[in-house]
Amino acid sequence: MAKNIRKGDKVEWQTSQGATTGKVVKKQTTPTKIKGHEVKASKADPQFIVESSKTGKRAAHKPEALHKA
Repeated sequence: MAKNIRKGDKVEWQTSQGATTGKVVKKQTTPTKIKGHEVKASKADPQFIVESSKTGKRAAHKPEALHKA
């Protein structure tokens, strides 16, 4: 689990196409929507908004899904 991930960090995560890299845009602690998908983030269960370095698209991931690149 990546408890020490911060905004601006380069990270890696797994997708159906394989490993992807990008950067952390922000730590999300409130519910929001990205591309029409609901992100159920909270202070007790935060998620990180990441931006793919390949496509520039943003997604939300739980801390345990991210690894520093």
